Amino acid sequence: MAAVANPPQIGGLQDSLEAALEAQQYLQSRLSSTTEAPSFRSIPLIDLTKSFSSSLADRQSVAKEINEACTKVGFFFITGHGIPQGVCDDVLKLAKRFFYELSDDQKEAIHMKQNDYFRGYEPAAFSSVNDFTSKETKEAFNWGYESGLDPTGGDGKYVELDGKAESAVNLWPKESELPGFYGGISKYYGHVLQLSRHLFRLFALSLALPEDFFDPMMTHPGGIARLIRYPPSTNPKPLSELNEEEEIGLGAHSDYECFTLLLQDSNPGLEVLSPDGRWVSAEPVEGAIVVNVADFLMRWTNGVYKSTIHRVVNRTDKERYSVPLFFSINYDETVETLPSCVSEENPSKFPPITAGKYVLDRLALTVKTGKY
Repeated sequence: MAAVANPPQIGGLQDSLEAALEAQQYLQSRLSSTTEAPSFRSIPLIDLTKSFSSSLADRQSVAKEINEACTKVGFFFITGHGIPQGVCDDVLKLAKRFFYELSDDQKEAIHMKQNDYFRGYEPAAFSSVNDFTSKETKEAFNWGYESGLDPTGGDGKYVELDGKAESAVNLWPKESELPGFYGGISKYYGHVLQLSRHLFRLFALSLALPEDFFDPMMTHPGGIARLIRYPPSTNPKPLSELNEEEEIGLGAHSDYECFTLLLQDSNPGLEVLSPDGRWVSAEPVEGAIVVNVADFLMRWTNGVYKSTIHRVVNRTDKERYSVPLFFSINYDETVETLPSCVSEENPSKFPPITAGKYVLDRLALTVKTGKY
């Protein structure tokens, strides 16, 4: 998979690993060159308030803004999203508690190397999204969908990335070790999961599809989330074309699933790559959540929507915390190019592929060990 309008042709249903390898290769080529696509210098801001209206015209007006952002930038901020500010503040506090209140032994007990699905505690530099070409300073805690975290209760048919009907694969700290942690995570995750479903209905409208087009594919969705801590910079310096970054929090990459919802604290760090090769800072907006198109949705839209390369560099002397949710459809769904994104001028570039297996093979490239 690639992060441009015309990604390379990749393999079919049984070739998701080949697709993942080609995606990594294309990432490297994109970082070393510029394209003729229109450039940008800021990230669009979209107010979702009208998207909750009973008026179809109101919802379509928001969907039009989303279409504009997804075809030209691949990133946008959302306000009016309906998640209470207190819930957002609390999950960021939980992130800090996780990294400071758990002992090294307690973190080691839930280390992601003990899990087949990349869940649990992830120390700094254990993984790399950019082929280990730079040492990443971030540390994280990862978890995925559970029916108990889903306000709808799910449909009882959830399967993991590899298609297995697994349950209870997340590695949680004990309640006695971190009181209130699971409850706080559950509250935020439930809100952002429902917001993701709402956004997919807007994506449908933005792509000239029936509003409920994606609904049957979100009954037991993929939803990997993370708490991420970025340590302070030992040599703070502003974003500049002349800077050679020495401390990369999270290397240059594009996301793998359908789209990402990112909650970030007030400290900047997220930077988005414009087609002309310039990094654009996505400065935090109070009360806003960042949304970005990921590779699977770009593939699904036949390259119409852009999955844009981005990175995180903490240029401050403060810690930075963020909570991304990488939203996918049901992992056992096999999809082909959306009908509204195919024409005589733009025939389908991609064969059908299974959602979960594609993501699993992409994740496998981020760790050095042979476990995965």
